[in-house]
Formats: sequence, C-alpha cells, structure tokens
Amino acid sequence: MLEKILEDALFSAIAAIGFAAISRPPARAYLYCAAIAAIGHAVRFMLMTPEFGVRLHIVTASLVAAFMVGIIAVVFSPVVKTPPETCLFPALLPMIPGMYAYRSFAGAALCVLSAGQEQFDRYFYLFASNSFTCVCILLVMAVGATIPIFLLKKISFQATR
Repeated sequence: MLEKILEDALFSAIAAIGFAAISRPPARAYLYCAAIAAIGHAVRFMLMTPEFGVRLHIVTASLVAAFMVGIIAVVFSPVVKTPPETCLFPALLPMIPGMYAYRSFAGAALCVLSAGQEQFDRYFYLFASNSFTCVCILLVMAVGATIPIFLLKKISFQATR
C-alpha cells in the first residue's frame, strides 16, 4: 500500500512541475510545487482508500486535500518568497478529475448518436452524473484551496511585500 501512495505522490509531483513550468515561476518554487502536489494528491488517495479506515467520496476527499494544499502553500509562501498561488495552482492541477470530464463528454456524444429513447436516457444519465461529479470536484477544490488564503491573510500577503 505504501508503494501505491508513493507512486501516486511521485506522478502528481511530476505533473505539478510540468504545470508549474507553463507559468514560469522562480526556479526555487518548483520543488515546493512538487512537494505540495505530492502531499495533496497522496492525502486525497488515502482518504479514498478503505485500507486506511476512511472511505470518503472523491468530492469530499478533494475538498480536504485542496484545503490542505492551500494551507501548505500559504505557510511556505514566505519561504519561497512568492505568492501562495504560485505553488497552489500547479499543485491542484494534478487533482483535476480528468476521467469524469472525459466520461461526461463521451456520454454527451453518445446521447447525440443514440438510436432510441432508452439508449438516450442511459447515456444522458452517464453524462449528467459524470458532469455533476466533475463540476462538484472542481468547485470544492477552488473553494478549499482559496479558504486558507483568506483565513491566513497576514501570512499569504506577506510574501508579496
């Protein structure tokens, strides 16, 4: 199980470095982006895995992980000497629910291509369910990551002064 957690953390750290490279932060921020993403994704993975005694839904686990990522980014922003968003956003991007988005678009395409009412209803259900889950995950990630910036306002704005 530890191997799965470390693998999950490693791949999310690599993805966060790639996402951070797009926005060109200072070189000192890459390591923090990777570490914060690894911690956040590993926390979400553990919260969704029944072997750890907790089996949360992906929406709830994403909220907790995004909140944790936000707190870590705000706390380390004075150390990195960048705004917390510099490390926060690349760390959140690996947690975007790609499979739910893919399945929702596939369901929409199958709705259009369906032959009868029964097929349409089935594919529309898949489209609606996956779309709703995807939107909810994105919403709770945005809210969960933003709350620490406002709660820890003194620390979060300290890096930009």
